[in-house]
Amino acid sequence: MTGKCVEVRLREIRARYRISQEALAKAVGVTRQTIIAIENDKYLPSLTLALKIAAYFNLPVEEIFRLRESCRPSQMGRQQQY
Repeated sequence: MTGKCVEVRLREIRARYRISQEALAKAVGVTRQTIIAIENDKYLPSLTLALKIAAYFNLPVEEIFRLRESCRPSQMGRQQQY
């Protein structure tokens, strides 16, 4: 599992919008195999590709790629001791 800290909801989003893997791949400039690998948690996209995918669906990137609760850093605002 490549993205143990990242929950990928791409398959669900694609199904909601009735977009094929091929159509999405063509729109964002990758192969269908890349989309398959992302959906099967075999490959985490670059930030650029994640942003392109989010823009394609007109969604915030966090709606498609979510940081799992167990991987979140401690709360901001706490003073760090250096």
